[in-house]
Amino acid sequence: MAVFGGREACEVVRQCKRMGFAGDIWPVHPSRETVEGYRCYRDVSALPGIPDASFIGVNRHATVGIVDSLSRVGAGGAVCYASGFNEVADGEALNDALLAAAGSMPILGPNCYGLINYLDGALMWPDQHGGERVECGVALFSQSSNIGLNLTMQSRGLPIAYLLALGNQAKTGLADALEAALDDPRVTAVGLYIEGFVDVPAFERAMRRATEQRVPVAALKSGASNQGARITQSHTASMAGSDEAADALFARLGIARVNDLDTLIEVLKLLHVHGPLAGNRLCSMSCSGGEASLMADAVISRDLVFPELNMAQHQAVADTVHELVSVSNPLDYHTFDWNREEELCATYSAMLGCGFDLSLLVLDFPRADRCDLETWGPAVSAIGRAAHDTGVPTAVVASLPESMPESVARQLIADGIVPLCGLRQALDAAQAAATIGAAWQRQLPDTALPGPSRATGHVLTRVDEWQAKVELAQAGLTVPRGQRVRSLKALMAAAQSLDFPLALKVCDADIAHKSEHNAVILNIRDQDALSGYGQDLFARYPQLLVEEMVTDAVCEMIVGVSQDPAIGPWMLLGSGGIQAELAPDRTVVLLPADCAMLERALASLKAYPLLVGFRGTPIADTAALLQALQQIGEFALARKDSLVELELNPLLVRPKGKGVVAVDALLCCTEDA
Repeated sequence: MAVFGGREACEVVRQCKRMGFAGDIWPVHPSRETVEGYRCYRDVSALPGIPDASFIGVNRHATVGIVDSLSRVGAGGAVCYASGFNEVADGEALNDALLAAAGSMPILGPNCYGLINYLDGALMWPDQHGGERVECGVALFSQSSNIGLNLTMQSRGLPIAYLLALGNQAKTGLADALEAALDDPRVTAVGLYIEGFVDVPAFERAMRRATEQRVPVAALKSGASNQGARITQSHTASMAGSDEAADALFARLGIARVNDLDTLIEVLKLLHVHGPLAGNRLCSMSCSGGEASLMADAVISRDLVFPELNMAQHQAVADTVHELVSVSNPLDYHTFDWNREEELCATYSAMLGCGFDLSLLVLDFPRADRCDLETWGPAVSAIGRAAHDTGVPTAVVASLPESMPESVARQLIADGIVPLCGLRQALDAAQAAATIGAAWQRQLPDTALPGPSRATGHVLTRVDEWQAKVELAQAGLTVPRGQRVRSLKALMAAAQSLDFPLALKVCDADIAHKSEHNAVILNIRDQDALSGYGQDLFARYPQLLVEEMVTDAVCEMIVGVSQDPAIGPWMLLGSGGIQAELAPDRTVVLLPADCAMLERALASLKAYPLLVGFRGTPIADTAALLQALQQIGEFALARKDSLVELELNPLLVRPKGKGVVAVDALLCCTEDA
């Protein structure tokens, strides 16, 4: 390892010594003779060999020169610590120079701390950290060096194999890091802290390999990227943004998304010990009715269940507890057998034997500085024996995060039991692990993600509703029979070939929400009414659209397509009409989406019961709806590099066998400037 620079470089050397790095360390400094007892060299040409890796802790301009020298001698790679590249206004040219200097040599950063390899004691890290050597563990990749550093300071027993701070990802990105981790069989799971996506197709390829190799991945994503050239007149634009596109990406790739660092640590422990869960069926045991009640309440808002025990299971547990104990799941086994290992082991074994996907023992430990932990030993030993004998994934849960001593957490992991800190965090972790397990039971879509649009156009073109429907009809979608008219005479003539009731509305590309302008009239029953409404609207607008009404809709839906500037095209599905804003009910899928993905998306909506028949209402034509959604996706992908926004609201779903109809449409694209 070659280490360039002053204070930060010295710290890298100190940290390597502290962790027992067994390789050669070659400090490089123009004037110092030694660093931490190691001989200093003046420059790259003076090194005794070609370094496998280098830490470059000098200013941004000097960094480029050192990278160039290392690349020329065939060095293995370098960490670029300096900031002031693409993240600042005057750094773009310097970033280009850095990439040119690196050539084919990998570089990490710039603007990053580097990496820590806790498996082999190799650190290219210019600061303190809280980790230690391990034989196996999780890999952490963070776009924030400080977040990564903070994660090493956890005292919850999580074994960390690698920490990599990605920085600007000028050359080496998240996908490269993930691929490298997958090459090491000592990595049990991967945790990501993501602020934005650089190369989604590469990330997808890496995740395909992770799924194939059965290495689970959990992620915490912060922020929301700029939506770029987005119009804001449609419901789609205001209802969903890049964060929901990120959700859709994680769901598609089988990544469990968590909402905080606490849960990221806990789910990584669960994945390290047990891997993804086969399902969402849990049992809970505690010696307190309060803890049992909190557990039961906590699953209400989560996709987790505490199934009732059947008669045989109930009796098996009842045979091990005091007669005053009311057997249930969650179980409050009281304290009759506290500090009696054999009795506790019998109860724990009976519950674990019921075949749950994860068994939880709620056990808060007293403060070691003021209390005695002795009587907690039998419970720990008993759950260890029960888990070993039954082979069931088991966790010990402290209801408060600080109530799990690190020494206990480590011992539990060594015994094959996952220590989870905090009720909320534990259940969030269980749900995340079950999410990965469910994803692994499905195959990743055959069609790869296309990534973001490469369009260079900046001129927005919004077509009117008539033209949008013409294009959609050419793509195979059903639209109402109607005509675009520019005079009252033309309107009345058009009505001769249409069936009442009719809809009459303004046909203007600049008016997205016609109802807000009193520019749409529905349920027009006869010629006289049509003439009156037509006179009123023509007094304000030069062009109208008259169409036949759809009167037998079972369900109104909104379907929108937009582009995320980092992820690519996505489709929003939700309850349509005024419900789109009054009672948000939506989900987002990335394109292309196959039929199975669209079916899962529809099933996740609150409005889904309307599609399958709700309280005697007709069953909707879901087959036609799925076909229409696929046609909309194909329409959007064919225009990926120009499409900005497409929205159908509402898309009316008719009874089974009668199809779906797009009764309103908004289409916006770009043209070359």
